[in-house]
Amino acid sequence: MSLNQNIVFKISDDEKSEIDKILTQFHYKSSNLISILQSIQEKYGYLPRNIIFYMSEELMIPTAEIYGVGTFYTQFKFNEVGKNLIICCDGTACHVNGSTQIIDFIQDYLGIKPGETTENKKFTLETVACLGCCAISPVCIINGKIYGEITTSKVKKVIKRLMKKSNVDETNEN
Repeated sequence: MSLNQNIVFKISDDEKSEIDKILTQFHYKSSNLISILQSIQEKYGYLPRNIIFYMSEELMIPTAEIYGVGTFYTQFKFNEVGKNLIICCDGTACHVNGSTQIIDFIQDYLGIKPGETTENKKFTLETVACLGCCAISPVCIINGKIYGEITTSKVKKVIKRLMKKSNVDETNEN
């Protein structure tokens, strides 16, 4: 009996093949769910809904359990993120050292709010309660790299570099 009998989801043969490889790597064990989700997110950049439903069927666990694990850990994304992910800490230490100004600047500069992605899919902005880097606050993580004691001028420089790199990449694709 299907766990998701009332839900219609489409998954391509290629996606099934890719997910089956990941599930095989982790022996189709639900006890490996976090590692499975990490591998899927590494492949797709987020956790696509259709793949969650497929995993639910293959692992024989409810989708609610998968979403429960995925939403518990902030590392997991359920929406597609931009090519460049900017995560800004707004915890107490960062907040008192100016994270609000950094976040406001990024919002104005890119025209997006936390949780949003630019229309061209180049940048996603997220905020978190704490990154655990309080000694070097304020902190942003941009594409996995930690930027401590960040200022609006430093973050602008990084974003401009990434914009320039994106334009070069697009030119090389044609």
